Amino acid sequence: MDKQEWQGSSGDAWAAQWRRTDRSFTALTEKLLSRLRGLAFAQVLDVGCGAGELALAIARGRSDVRVTGVDVSTALVAAARDRASHLANLAFDCADAAHWTAPVGGAPQLLVSRHGVMFFTDPPAAFAHLRAIAAPGAHFVFSCFRTPRENPWASEIAAMLPASLVATPPDPHAPGPFAFAQPDHVRAILSAAGWQDIAFEPFDYAYIAGMGDDPVADAAAFFSQIGPAAMAMRQLPEAERGALKASLIDWLAVYRDGNLVVFPAAAWIVSARNG
Repeated sequence: MDKQEWQGSSGDAWAAQWRRTDRSFTALTEKLLSRLRGLAFAQVLDVGCGAGELALAIARGRSDVRVTGVDVSTALVAAARDRASHLANLAFDCADAAHWTAPVGGAPQLLVSRHGVMFFTDPPAAFAHLRAIAAPGAHFVFSCFRTPRENPWASEIAAMLPASLVATPPDPHAPGPFAFAQPDHVRAILSAAGWQDIAFEPFDYAYIAGMGDDPVADAAAFFSQIGPAAMAMRQLPEAERGALKASLIDWLAVYRDGNLVVFPAAAWIVSARNG
């Protein structure tokens, strides 16, 4: 999944499904917010902000700071702006964070990202640029997925798909959800870009895929719009599409827990500092 996909169908789908995507990352958002407590900052940059959930939470909790969210998807930025219309200390720009420039006097003292940094076309250049525009001593706190094996919501879906539709990039670090799964790879990128005090904290959380009276149907609707199953359904003939959806529903039922469909999920919380 690269920049062009986020600017097109993937970004559109995530914008339409922002309530469900935010729900799936609720525990992750709370974890990131907990890591910010005790840090001093007046200017914040949310990198790959999506529909704005993390930026919104920071702006609501800290009316004395200025928060800017940046994303390449016009649809996601539109959704974020609509949600933030009541907050005077929050703004969203449709731009690539790898090239975004802070306004005069607005160098970010805190950079954050909830799973938005794994999609840079050129990660070393992007992280070098972010350090260059950050204030001296600025903190960077972001999350990224660990391995697919530790995230069955992804690996088990991939196992259900026809082999011809399972994309296995020759480079395991190609832009995508699991590009930053290996700490040594991420540490090397951050170090080369000049970031210091780099640390990784494993964080396991509940990925909520479905909720309500029929959480399996809710989760099936979600995965039919977002992620690898959705991409496969768009490409398969109608008959095969129906078979995949039936398999998807059977699989989701295994992870039903009362009025939830919930998966174990595994992330890194990465922190670094600018000098």
